[in-house]
Amino acid sequence: MARQTTTGQRALVTAVAWGIGILISFPIIWTVLTSFKTEATAIASPPVWFSFDWTLQNYIDVNTRSDYARYFMNSVVISIGSTLLGLAVAIPAAWSMAFQPTKNTKNVLMWMLSTKMMPAVGVLVPVYMGLRSMGLLDSRTALVIIMMLMNLPIIVWMLFTYFREIPGEILEAARMDGANLRNEIIYVLTPMTVPGIASTLLLNVILAWNEAFWTLNLTTTNAAPLTAFIASFSSPQGLFYAKLSAASTMAIAPILILGWFSQKQLVRGLTFGAVK
Repeated sequence: MARQTTTGQRALVTAVAWGIGILISFPIIWTVLTSFKTEATAIASPPVWFSFDWTLQNYIDVNTRSDYARYFMNSVVISIGSTLLGLAVAIPAAWSMAFQPTKNTKNVLMWMLSTKMMPAVGVLVPVYMGLRSMGLLDSRTALVIIMMLMNLPIIVWMLFTYFREIPGEILEAARMDGANLRNEIIYVLTPMTVPGIASTLLLNVILAWNEAFWTLNLTTTNAAPLTAFIASFSSPQGLFYAKLSAASTMAIAPILILGWFSQKQLVRGLTFGAVK
């Protein structure tokens, strides 16, 4: 029998949830507010919250100084390209681990996960030297490959979890109907795990979009994404907080909008198979 909750308990839970949400969102809210201030108001002490002269001059200055569209397109190509490439590699890998496991499958999965625990700076020098020798520094191709390899363990683990929820009898029935391995993956397995694959795609697009370490160290101009766009407003003369906030707002706005409109799909995919 379901436990009854009182109006007071529901109000308390709602208040706590709103408090946590506001606390988590506070840095974003503060950044957006600062982007509409002058530089003097942005560093005022005590801080000015809402009673200031709102201005769009920071956005005008940012767009005048930098080519936002180029940085934006680089971010789109790198994040979506690395995610699609990762899915192309991870779907067959997760299929084999879920439906044709061996005694070393668990060890391979744990090894893949353990690579995420290694500091990225530990492999920066060999990666940098290798890309330089191949002429791939400051290129979208290099970043797509690096981002794919960086997020591949997460993609494989998520897809492996989703695939394990699919009854093996369904795949056996497809084989009895004459489906080969390719058709089995494309026409049987993939459509049944669309929510899981969609949430994996969305999550890894967000991870690739927000990645700063590799993008700042492997690019300068041609392939620089929005993380480099933000960093370009930190100068030796000091931090121009208002302009930096405007650049940050322009960089995070697309991914925030994507996350807002796809939140139901994310939740549905992340809880796929959680309730029997």
